[in-house]
Amino acid sequence: MLSHKQIWEAIDRLAERHELTPSGLARRAGLDPTSFNKSKRLSADGRLRWPSTESIAKVLDATGASMEQFLAFMQPSANSSGERAGERAGRPPGSSIPLLGFAQAGAGGFFDDGGFPAGQGWDVVEFPANPSQRSGVYALEVQGESMMPLYRDGDVLIVEPGAHVRRNDRVVVRTCGGEVMAKVLLRQSLRSIELMSLNPEHPNRTLDLSDIDWIARIIWASQ
Repeated sequence: MLSHKQIWEAIDRLAERHELTPSGLARRAGLDPTSFNKSKRLSADGRLRWPSTESIAKVLDATGASMEQFLAFMQPSANSSGERAGERAGRPPGSSIPLLGFAQAGAGGFFDDGGFPAGQGWDVVEFPANPSQRSGVYALEVQGESMMPLYRDGDVLIVEPGAHVRRNDRVVVRTCGGEVMAKVLLRQSLRSIELMSLNPEHPNRTLDLSDIDWIARIIWASQ
């Protein structure tokens, strides 16, 4: 009998096969971008939630995958392309980096004092470059519409903590109060920074440096 975990892992593997996040897969299939998020796999009272047969049919149609391939993704020994363990011997492993949602990033325990990923609860996402050349890079998944029109709900931003930031760089900023935002750096002085909002409906921000937990430069975006 198929288990809840097997079904969701098959969806995750299908997304990886097409170099997508679960949100990106949902969007490609014409579904709500949050349909396959981790938070949607349990109900508010902790009960298991299953994806609908309609949503599975839509992702198979959108990716061109067959039901047989989808079932193969449920096998414990199958990797993200549906191959069995050992069939990829000799090939370099894919590069993966930590992934976290913007809402989670505001909580404590996910970053060290320098803004580098730490703690438990991170997901992973494939990164189209060798992360060893950029120490500590990680991914943040956009949630909501506050960064429109540049970034949409479900887009993944790759950020580099500790990197030198300059005027007009796109950055992710976390305040000491736990607010996390993606902005454009307009100006930085010894006491404050000025940030331009990506969404014209949201005001620009000026923050004291003493109120900033960390700043990380956005180096790549998956859209």
